[in-house]
Amino acid sequence: MPRPRALLRAAVLALVASVVVASPTPAGADPTTAPAPGAMPAQAAQQLATNPVTPGDYTGLGFDQCLAPEQSKMDAWLASSPFRAVGIYISGLSRGCRSQPNLTPTWVATQLANGWRLLPITLGPQANCSPHFPRYGNDPVISGKLNAQGQYAQAARQGADEASTAVAAAQALGIVPGSTLWYDLEGYDATNTACRESSLWFLSAWTQQLHALGYVSGVYSSAGSGIKALDDARVGRPGTFTMPDQIWIARWDNQANTETSYVRSDGWVPGRRVKQFQGGHDETWGGVKINIDRNYLDLHSGTAPPPPATPVSHCGGKPVDLPNYPRLKAPTRGKKPNAAQVSVLKCFLKESGTFKGKVRGAWSPRLTKAVFTWQQRVGLKRTAMFSRTAWMTLLAAGPTPVLNLGSSGEDVRRVQRALNAASPKTGLTVSGSYDAATQAAVAAYQAKNGIGEAGVVGAGTWAALQSGNR
Repeated sequence: MPRPRALLRAAVLALVASVVVASPTPAGADPTTAPAPGAMPAQAAQQLATNPVTPGDYTGLGFDQCLAPEQSKMDAWLASSPFRAVGIYISGLSRGCRSQPNLTPTWVATQLANGWRLLPITLGPQANCSPHFPRYGNDPVISGKLNAQGQYAQAARQGADEASTAVAAAQALGIVPGSTLWYDLEGYDATNTACRESSLWFLSAWTQQLHALGYVSGVYSSAGSGIKALDDARVGRPGTFTMPDQIWIARWDNQANTETSYVRSDGWVPGRRVKQFQGGHDETWGGVKINIDRNYLDLHSGTAPPPPATPVSHCGGKPVDLPNYPRLKAPTRGKKPNAAQVSVLKCFLKESGTFKGKVRGAWSPRLTKAVFTWQQRVGLKRTAMFSRTAWMTLLAAGPTPVLNLGSSGEDVRRVQRALNAASPKTGLTVSGSYDAATQAAVAAYQAKNGIGEAGVVGAGTWAALQSGNR
């Protein structure tokens, strides 16, 4: 005799399959986004053949905002912010911003060409126990009605319809098959059985319909309700529901990672998670202020290392990259400082214009004079000792670009050297590649110094490093 769980699984899959339809414009589609069949703009049709899949493989920061920002704002943030991904609301009657004046096929194509990763979002019917929906009165909630067979058939039909509407909206904007389309299911009372189960049926049908239409399925929800319910169903009732390919966890813990206690460690890994780790707040980059949520994305089909950093020669090829930059003192009573470290100090002081002489490993009166000059320049006490704080000010000196996971070059080396000077425990390899170890060291330094840049080297981190804050 079949077990009850097996019967439930078969019933769910059969019912969901029966409501998955091929039409991209179902009855009741969102009139603000879904074009009539055959009405796709020629420009969008052309871009469907040329635009890349989005978001594709990407690890790093992203933001989302109710309205797709104007092009000038996107350009300013591209040039100055640490973000390279943006969430955009493309469909759904429960959206806070139903009208999207900036969101056109040209806008989408321009962002993709500029290197932005897009996260297209649908905010349609919400859980029937959610306290905040319906929002307008004409935006339906997910049906909690059971049919005669004990199935949430109407909820499944709604999920399939929303997926079809989302695909129509995506294609009208030139968002190509293979891209991830996200369903935004806001928080709800997951202890309410009918509410939770109907939402799972809805999301299962959403995923199946997206797959049928050639798109990847993503689900955004609160860590403690929608995401937890999905993970509990994945583990406790495997195969009963079709799980989304990727999850977007809403967990405002200010930690730029994809971790949460609400999802088991084997769920949606590797490379299938996003976390919204900070809620609505204003940020200004390039003189442009936008109210955003902050997100950390870890989406990839494999682990790609950061690009190799171009080698840079210092002082005619002198080695300058050390795992530790300790305090150095002028020789006293026969005690001499480490020759290799003295050579590095001379090299960087020479490049700063304060040391005049040959870069060799012996402490000299010229070096003492250069040390005094540098200390005076950065506001440190004059002494014949070069402290870790002084090292940091010297090693971090220079331009202050935004650096993030995947960045590479001499600016990354400056950060790595300065962090090695800040603490003997850091021990970074000075590679010039902003890898996971560098990100972790940056985040630890930021936490110690109260800098809220979440593993990204921005203005606050540069200021602390260049001031010698340990």
